[in-house]
Amino acid sequence: MELLIINGPNLNMLGKRNPEVYGDQDFDSFFKELSEELDEMKLEAFQSNHEGEIVEKLQLSKADGIILNAGGFTHTSVAIADAIEAIEAPVIEVHISNPAAREPFRHTSLIAPHVEGSIAGFGLESYWIAIVAFQGIIDEA
Repeated sequence: MELLIINGPNLNMLGKRNPEVYGDQDFDSFFKELSEELDEMKLEAFQSNHEGEIVEKLQLSKADGIILNAGGFTHTSVAIADAIEAIEAPVIEVHISNPAAREPFRHTSLIAPHVEGSIAGFGLESYWIAIVAFQGIIDEA
């Protein structure tokens, strides 16, 4: 199984930005652990602070599934929502924090109607949960 993890804006700041919300581990070290633990699975990670680059990555991906933490674009990007709707690969929305427990503007996800499901509030473990979910989704296909 091949999975692509796409992280949106400011997720390159994990471990530095608001550690009380996002934890103190950077994504690169987390991804290294993930890859070592799941060596039978092909994992790719991509991060961008630019909406168009995320849209292009979604459109060009050949992965079996995509884990998407769109960050702030979750609440603002019609373009990313449209890209998810247009592709065949299933997408799972992931958030490290729980947007529903935060500021009101974070309560609406424009991408949620176009994904297989959403996982939020479990820290970096949210990515693990998404991988387990994909194992079930892809095995059923």
